[in-house]
Amino acid sequence: MLAIAFTFLAGRYHATPWGRHVNEADVAWPPDLWRISRALIAVWHRKLDTRFSRTQLRDLLAKLAEAEPPSYHLPEIAIHAHTRHYMPGKGDKKTLVFDAFARVAANDSIVIGWPTLDLDEAQNELLDALLENLGFLGRAESWVDAKRVTKLPEFNCIPSGQAVDVETGEVRSDIVRLLAPASPQAYSSFCTEKRMSADIPVETNGHPPRLNASQKKLALTLPTDWLDALSIETGELQAAGWSAPPAAVTVSYTRPLHALRQIAPIVARRSRLSLRKNTLTSVRYALYGKPLPRIEDAVRIGEALRFATMGQAKRLLGADALPKELSGHDLDAGNRHGHAFWLPEDADGDGQIDHLLVHVPQGLGDASARVTMALQLLKRDEGEPLRLMLEGIGTAEMLARASRYTQSSRVWRSVTPYLHPWHIKKPGLRSNDSVFAAIVEQVRREWTLRDDSQLAIESIVPLPEIKVGGRTLRPVHFHRFRRKRGLTQPDTLGRFLELRFAKPIRGPLALGFACHFGLGLFVPSCEK
Repeated sequence: MLAIAFTFLAGRYHATPWGRHVNEADVAWPPDLWRISRALIAVWHRKLDTRFSRTQLRDLLAKLAEAEPPSYHLPEIAIHAHTRHYMPGKGDKKTLVFDAFARVAANDSIVIGWPTLDLDEAQNELLDALLENLGFLGRAESWVDAKRVTKLPEFNCIPSGQAVDVETGEVRSDIVRLLAPASPQAYSSFCTEKRMSADIPVETNGHPPRLNASQKKLALTLPTDWLDALSIETGELQAAGWSAPPAAVTVSYTRPLHALRQIAPIVARRSRLSLRKNTLTSVRYALYGKPLPRIEDAVRIGEALRFATMGQAKRLLGADALPKELSGHDLDAGNRHGHAFWLPEDADGDGQIDHLLVHVPQGLGDASARVTMALQLLKRDEGEPLRLMLEGIGTAEMLARASRYTQSSRVWRSVTPYLHPWHIKKPGLRSNDSVFAAIVEQVRREWTLRDDSQLAIESIVPLPEIKVGGRTLRPVHFHRFRRKRGLTQPDTLGRFLELRFAKPIRGPLALGFACHFGLGLFVPSCEK
């Protein structure tokens, strides 16, 4: 048994399939054995050619090529995304370039396995050294941690297989064709046949034969040595007119439907896409920049996210056509909280905001979806702008595996301070107990107005502090004021709370003053 796990440290895998142009924005998913074998050859040349012989490398790769095609375990969620760049050209001309990639969680591994293949001790030692020194797979941005694993996972991408249920006719899988190295014997036969058909003479006495231009071009991309054939640059093969690498074979696989979920193409096909209200409610972005903002500045980032979105909406739709569900203006009298919540998120718990969630309970319309999917930059007061990468769009439940904000729980704890939205009457200010009782009354009142199901809050408990990224934070450490002038703010202190409901509820959950901008934000407790 042999299995190798690949974990993409940045959560991104960049690779263009053979025969596709980079601007087609396609992604080779999963990584095929052809690409993996060539990556191992490159590692050997750069770092291990003095430690292990070329013969050892050839024997290892030949054993992988001669075995039955491997199977894969793919992450449940992988998102097909891309960025767009204008590259400078001659004069003032600029070329639009697409950089497509698969977005996966940084702790989700792709496992490739051969259930019936066993390597000897020397081959395992070489393979471990190659994997240890493998820094990236695909493009250089695809940082990877690769290692052998001792347990086979459940494979969900397998050679051949049945994509359609014979009895019902239901399509259950996608067909994907991957490249793999041909065996040395198969390549040798193919090479000999091709050279003979081109009248390329055999070398004599170690001297290369005399060749005309077309023969030389073919011979350079059709070496007699199998390992050399695996190592030829893709550009050279394409320049020579090969429709596929001569040392490769194509293997058909079945992978799960939507194994690589499409997001960016929605923008391209917007005119043919019907987005119904309440179909899409939540948009999640990954945030990139140095330094990342701290969770204490949540309300500032929430306001900056709304500002950036409104600017994008004006550019795309015009100042007179801003979607109400995003702007929050000119809403129906009963719609106080159906419009957008702009929620900063510290997904890894280190105290820095690394994701952003836009949640619109009433649903995103076509125009709103177009605006949110086009958003790329977030300006801030100091430092370089933050870059946004669209990670997912759908319902809150669809994003629950990635975002704690959209999970379901009975117990919710503050991640940013709750500020009560109404003034507390002066007779209630006689003691701390009476103040908290008034706050509890406001929380229950707000929840009653917010929740149509009338699900009761069983208990509300104050929390003196919270732990974030090894630090102890109190409400005073957080920025607790909106930028908008003229706002009436009943509470400037804030407090942390733990809410316990009669039954589990699904987030996001944000209550109180400035709850649409990241204050009064709660996350599920470990206790369900």
